[in-house]
Amino acid sequence: MRPDNSLLPFSAILTDGFGRRHSYLRISLTEKCNLRCQYCMPEEGVKLTSRAQLLSTLEVLTLARLFVQEGVEKIRLTGGEPLIRPDVLDIISELRKLEGLKTIAVTTNGMNLARLLPKLKDAGLDLINISLDSLVPAKFEFIVRRKGFHKVMEGIDRAIEMGYNPVKVNCVVMRGLNEDELLDFVALTEKKPLEVRFIEYMPFDGNKWNFKKMVSYQEMLDHIRQQWPNLEKLQTGHSDTAKTFKVHGFKGQFGFITSMSDHFCGSCNRLRITADGSLKVCLFGNSEVSLRDVLRSGASDEELLQIIGGAVGKKKKQHAGMFSISQMKNRPMILIGG
Repeated sequence: MRPDNSLLPFSAILTDGFGRRHSYLRISLTEKCNLRCQYCMPEEGVKLTSRAQLLSTLEVLTLARLFVQEGVEKIRLTGGEPLIRPDVLDIISELRKLEGLKTIAVTTNGMNLARLLPKLKDAGLDLINISLDSLVPAKFEFIVRRKGFHKVMEGIDRAIEMGYNPVKVNCVVMRGLNEDELLDFVALTEKKPLEVRFIEYMPFDGNKWNFKKMVSYQEMLDHIRQQWPNLEKLQTGHSDTAKTFKVHGFKGQFGFITSMSDHFCGSCNRLRITADGSLKVCLFGNSEVSLRDVLRSGASDEELLQIIGGAVGKKKKQHAGMFSISQMKNRPMILIGG
């Protein structure tokens, strides 16, 4: 049964062969980004899809409506950098009208956030995740290959001022680059209602992943525990991806996204639509179904739903594990919707 507000059974179309109900949809609005993060994009950049091959505003909203009608309760807008898409405010306003959609979230690099926040809030944005991998301006510039550290910090502070709580800060931890900043990131949560989420470094096309660069959740936690031995582990929801902790007396909290060392495939409730309209049922799987092509062929809602149901039904029990993933051909993160 769908929780709380509805007596309707959950859609069979969004339920896979292992009984997982997919109530969370991530939609990438663009492949473009105003940063060039090392773990996300190959140094030489990526070949962008032509504009005509990307989903239009109407196509994004058509697909969102279908998924919400089937039981999706949360939509996260990603990219590239979603806030550089000119119609992002219109998309959020229209999503807000969908009956049954409880949460609209965005994952952003924060570069344009402070400027856009009042309009984003008015349009109906509920949750904000901001990517930030270093608190040292020079290191930030090295990782993202651009300037802009102070703009990101301004965006974080502005989001707090405007009542977003918690503001989530995503930090990809890479050995030899920023694992020495773990304690500084946790210290940020002392005075600010942030949730810092440390993400294990994941392999994607062109990001030169290797096992030695990955710092595991357990190693990070042990390091933080040396500084703050009395950590409190917080209860999380069944399908939450982060293992969450709090330092006693701190305003905020921190967590770990352990995709590599301790996967959470068993409770996965997420589906992804790429900016060019492909449905990915697993972030680390390379199988995709083009919903764009089906839409443009003039298919009915029923035909679209049949194709979505077919893809969800084939979702595997779990991803292939970190070593296999590192050998597998997949899109760079920027072309998936990170």
